[in-house]
Amino acid sequence: MAKRDYYETLGVSKGASADEIKKAYRRKAKELHPDRNSDNPQAEEQFKAANEAYDVLKDADKKAAYDRYGHAAFEGGMGGRPGGGAGGFRGQGDFASAFSDVFDDLFGDFMGQRGGGGGRSRAARGNDLRYNLRINLEDAFAGMQKTVTVPTSVTCGKCHGSGASDGSEPATCPTCSGMGKVRAQQGFFTVERTCPTCNGIGQIIKDPCRACQGAGRVEKEKSLSVNIPAGVETGTRIRLAGEGEAGLRGGPSGDLYIFIDVAEHQLFKRDGHDLYCRVPVSMAAAALGGDIEVPTIDGGKSRVKIPEGSQSGRQMRLRGKGMPALRGGQRGDMFIELAVETPVNLTARQRELLREFDEASEKNNPQSSNFFSAVKGFWDSMKG
Repeated sequence: MAKRDYYETLGVSKGASADEIKKAYRRKAKELHPDRNSDNPQAEEQFKAANEAYDVLKDADKKAAYDRYGHAAFEGGMGGRPGGGAGGFRGQGDFASAFSDVFDDLFGDFMGQRGGGGGRSRAARGNDLRYNLRINLEDAFAGMQKTVTVPTSVTCGKCHGSGASDGSEPATCPTCSGMGKVRAQQGFFTVERTCPTCNGIGQIIKDPCRACQGAGRVEKEKSLSVNIPAGVETGTRIRLAGEGEAGLRGGPSGDLYIFIDVAEHQLFKRDGHDLYCRVPVSMAAAALGGDIEVPTIDGGKSRVKIPEGSQSGRQMRLRGKGMPALRGGQRGDMFIELAVETPVNLTARQRELLREFDEASEKNNPQSSNFFSAVKGFWDSMKG
């Protein structure tokens, strides 16, 4: 039975570029993989055929020979080696080589290399750190400079992050040759694992630094000045680039994230950029009206006029007396909420005056009159 044309097997034209051939093989390998085609008995043979085609067409010399002589170039008659051809497909070994090229292309950047060329990056970025900072509402309003002390890892000053003692250098790992990973062939596939000798670093330290025991970094507390902008609220995150944990073996440091928690205030409640202040007033002041002074978040005072006959829960707005926007702009508003207070611990004289007032104020309580009229109507309807 005649062999199928290699270009046709991969679904590309004869003039396809090396990149187009690789992309076509990648699609075929995913499409025909036996593990994904358990119900198709021909998938494995088609998979092997795609591997054979790619092993020839990915190699410039083999591809040139195939373009000139076709399959005969690898059957021993056109300068090829008997039994195997001119480096042609010889079963599982060459498939592993072909698939490894695609594996490196797919995952090489992630693993720190490209296509097997050069060693992997031995420097690892340090971890990011989080610091929870609690401030009061006044500081959130005005902004502030705050010094924080953070326990972290810093580059070892003795070995300058290399992890090796003075006069020595980290050596290339003999197990993985500095790649940080080892390959093992299992059937058709080449499986890559983290090197057990160097744990993926690619280097080993024969004479570790005594100060850091070979880690290249040491634990230390670091004091930093943090700028807290005006308008922050609970959950605001401030990033300090490069102030996190030191990198491994000279790698870049991570970042430090300051998470803001604004404490509750005894006078003000916050809702976004607006503030609310509940102010108690006497029955007389609520009934007669008048002026009161209320505090503002900047430490000042504002005079507020209470309308005559005000009820509990009534709100009055003070524009521009709230919190500033985090990224500039106008301030929010402040809302004064009245809480009409019932007097306690009355004297005999006060009781007498209140009774006289109550008897004379039958028509001065509209809410009570409306409520009890509604109650009477409800009871009458139930009797009916």
